[in-house]
Amino acid sequence: MVERFLKQTTFTSVEDYNKNLEFIIPENFNFAYDVMDEWAKEKPEGLAILWTNDQGEEIRTTFAQLKEQTDQAASYLLTLGIGKNDPVMLILKRRYEWWVIMLALCKIGAIVIPATHMLTKKDIVYRNTRASVKAIICVDDPYVKGQIQLAMPDSPSVKVLISVGSAMPQQCCGKDNGKDNGKGNDVGDGKAGDGFHDWLTEVVKAPKFQRPAFVNTNDDTMLMYFTSGTSGEPKMVAHDYLYAMGHLTTGVFWHNLHEGSLHLTVADTGWGKAVWGKFYGQWFAGATVFVFDHEKFNADTLLRQMEKYRVTSFCAPPTIYRFMIREDLSKYDLSSLEYCCTAGEALNPAVFDKLQEKLGLRIMEGFGQTETTMSLGTFPWMTPKPGSMGIPNAQYDIDLMRADGTSCEDGEKGEIVIRVGDKKPIGLFKGYYRDEEKTREAWHDGYYHTGDMAWRDEDGYYWFEGRIDDVIKSSGYRIGPFEVESALMTHPAVVECAITGVPDDIRGMVVKATVVLGKEWKDKAGDDLVKELQQHVKRVTAPYKYPRIVEFVDELPKTISGKIRRVEIRNNDKGKVNSEK
Repeated sequence: MVERFLKQTTFTSVEDYNKNLEFIIPENFNFAYDVMDEWAKEKPEGLAILWTNDQGEEIRTTFAQLKEQTDQAASYLLTLGIGKNDPVMLILKRRYEWWVIMLALCKIGAIVIPATHMLTKKDIVYRNTRASVKAIICVDDPYVKGQIQLAMPDSPSVKVLISVGSAMPQQCCGKDNGKDNGKGNDVGDGKAGDGFHDWLTEVVKAPKFQRPAFVNTNDDTMLMYFTSGTSGEPKMVAHDYLYAMGHLTTGVFWHNLHEGSLHLTVADTGWGKAVWGKFYGQWFAGATVFVFDHEKFNADTLLRQMEKYRVTSFCAPPTIYRFMIREDLSKYDLSSLEYCCTAGEALNPAVFDKLQEKLGLRIMEGFGQTETTMSLGTFPWMTPKPGSMGIPNAQYDIDLMRADGTSCEDGEKGEIVIRVGDKKPIGLFKGYYRDEEKTREAWHDGYYHTGDMAWRDEDGYYWFEGRIDDVIKSSGYRIGPFEVESALMTHPAVVECAITGVPDDIRGMVVKATVVLGKEWKDKAGDDLVKELQQHVKRVTAPYKYPRIVEFVDELPKTISGKIRRVEIRNNDKGKVNSEK
């Protein structure tokens, strides 16, 4: 499959990859038809999805079966009046149907807007209004459906509501694949007054699918994500149909996948990381996407699933790894695991070292944003440097820029930017939908500005410093939160931490550490441990970077993607003048 879209499909070195990566771009590329339906022809019995949940239920779907299901789903959506360029919001958690519906919407040219199940009425109204959402397809959950129903009076663009019931899908693979999970189906059952179509009972009645004569151009909008910044309402990131192709390098090269791989990425389907790790790139490689549908993360439970199903490739944000390495990994048979990756936030070197010590596996780090595919990464032909994001992905022209617009030297901190020039790179977003001002703020003078700070070493490896807004200015020093967090993470008491700046009358700002302790250390939280952690940071890194304030908490605020929300910590501390000097 890969040879259809790349002029060279294997690489042996950084130089080889940088020189010879070249895409073959078809006219009117459509991932559902040009990749997934082709796999159904070439590898009909190949396993496309292995889905299981915390109730012990399981679905195994071949590429041929997936084509049948997506055709059926596409036909059903067309009968409801959903078609080309219609924005459709998906709130499906990790339901199996998310994968089917994503492909079905691609087949009919609709615009997919994945979203989290934690949205409130206000959030839903905002998204419906800003994107002119025509249809919402959601999980049959009382909270989710309740918030959607509350939003409807203020959402005139929404014409269709569809609920995916809590029973196991009866139509997948053409037989009963499971049983009711015990949650019942008393909401969204298609009864009068509910307002929702019932997916499970209606989709099976759809007529035979006829592929539309024309679906899309490469420049049409295929996918949109709402992404939150440090201020203001979320922006709508619009991607074209070539965005899917941009993830070929994500799955085939960064994740190092191939036919026969069983890949697990830990991500909610409302987050952009889901299409990074559970969709496009993995299926370019012909791998099997492994899905564990669960309500609450537990490291032991996840490791048991990896052991049971013999997962070969794994990707998760650093938060997940931090909890995994606190487990006794000798209890699990993880001998099938061949490859580990991480993205979402910078990886602390201490976590890298601990996993390598326990499993003999190196974590290959990557970097990107909702606006991009993987733009920096550590590839199989490279030796990873613990804590480094790796090198630029050859499909992007990346540089580090000073505030005055000039390029940084090696060892100098600057903003990560992507040179765009006359032709947008494959994988880079089209712009912020219906917001030309925000687009111009981020994308101007031939560059897309990521807002992320890094420095580059003499070997071309990039090292993350933090968001521009996260940099702490204290007594004339500029302190990146990640370097202090990495120092703290080498102390055995620390499971997680977040470094932020707190306003201070004398120093301008002082460094604060918000710390989650290991369970065996919780009863030691107090002044003595604060001093121990402060002295530890002074020993590991420059003394002026040590946290003058240390707060112990049970958990850190995070986004659905697992990123630490330092902005929330800063906002809680705003206006406070600390007396500890």
